[in-house]
Amino acid sequence: MRVSEAMTTKVQIASPDQSLQEAAKIMAKIDAGILPVGENDRLVGMITDRDIAIRGVAEGLKPEAKVREVMSKEVKYCFEDDDLDDIAHNMADIKVRRLPVLSHDKRLVGIVSLGDIAMADGPDRAGEAICGISEPGGAHSQKTDGGR
Repeated sequence: MRVSEAMTTKVQIASPDQSLQEAAKIMAKIDAGILPVGENDRLVGMITDRDIAIRGVAEGLKPEAKVREVMSKEVKYCFEDDDLDDIAHNMADIKVRRLPVLSHDKRLVGIVSLGDIAMADGPDRAGEAICGISEPGGAHSQKTDGGR
């Protein structure tokens, strides 16, 4: 199965110049915890509700602070014609629950989540990915002692 068969195609995009409050309102409206950040028709980052809470609010930023101040600039992504099993394994390895999906000309065409994978390919593949993601460590881990 290909990523394009499982991904969500209706994706709301934030601007790096939008406020954190605006991004949070969009997330609330669409019931999502992540937004791709686009500028000049290119994906330049991702912002999550966790970014807003941990990198924004916890650091004392005001709701008017800009998305670019807290977004993740290093974006992991997959392509729409990638194999879904391979992407599920990759998500486990890099410890992410969602990946933006790009066309080969680097245009955002969707997002694939563990929920999308579970609905399209059954719970086993998504469950394996969740186990990998849940292991301590990774770029967004708050534990500095290796999870002990």
